[in-house]
Amino acid sequence: MGCQRQRRADYHRAKIQSDPEYAEVVRDSQRKWRDAHPDYQQNYRQSHPGSAEQNRERQRVRDRQRRLLDLEKNNLAFNLKRSNLEVWLVGPVAGDLEKNNLAPSQLLIFQRSPLQPAAIAPS
Repeated sequence: MGCQRQRRADYHRAKIQSDPEYAEVVRDSQRKWRDAHPDYQQNYRQSHPGSAEQNRERQRVRDRQRRLLDLEKNNLAFNLKRSNLEVWLVGPVAGDLEKNNLAPSQLLIFQRSPLQPAAIAPS
């Protein structure tokens, strides 16, 4: 039964993509249903709080993935190889950013106080 339902859904999606007239009929039908049931979405969310929270979490994941894909293999950045700075990627998605040179970040700059002498290397 599930396989037949899946085939029907696949056919429906493909038909919407390939047939503009069919797509228009589907949009019109959906619009009429929404107009006839204006409070459905709000009532559903109120009566299914777990589902609403699950949808919010899934959206957060999709947003995070989209941001990471936008960063993939970016190479527009200031050249850190010629400076004596260290860059640390910190956070749960840091591993996904290994090949990126441009990432949204919070920049913290730590400088040695001019009153503290630099450590002298042993000779």
